[in-house]
Amino acid sequence: ESFKTIADYYQTEENHFSMVTFRLENTLSIFGGVTRGLCTIIDEKLNTVVETSNLEKNNNGVSSDNGELLKGDEPVSMNMWGFTPILFDYLEEKFINFLKEEGSELKSEYLIPSVINDLIQAGDESVHILNSSESWFGVTYKEDKPYVVGEIQKLIEKGVYPKKLFG
Repeated sequence: ESFKTIADYYQTEENHFSMVTFRLENTLSIFGGVTRGLCTIIDEKLNTVVETSNLEKNNNGVSSDNGELLKGDEPVSMNMWGFTPILFDYLEEKFINFLKEEGSELKSEYLIPSVINDLIQAGDESVHILNSSESWFGVTYKEDKPYVVGEIQKLIEKGVYPKKLFG
């Protein structure tokens, strides 16, 4: 559904960035904390996306490493972006600066959400938000694998995915 949502958006919108957001509670692992991009949205446009670590469901909601307690209905980025080719110009320009400032740091990361935040704050670009009610599942912990395999099998049985992707 999410891939179709973003593909449908670009049937009519050619010159805008977009991102599919998910409800935080639909992206969590039951086996431990995960990192997600918490989004603030104004008028269907992304205002900020902040990488937040160790998000974990508990009896009171969802906790994070910064001590903030979340409800679970917050929109999060799973890096399901839609871009136009101008993005590559921005990435190249910002990457040169990144290398100058952090290139010698072994653990430094060049994060697309950080680049997008900079572009939004500078007023150079906007990102249209497309919401998804789907669950996002992936293998963060080895214990996640049986669940993910089962969920993919359900999607195959429903005809969402083919039994064999290639050949």
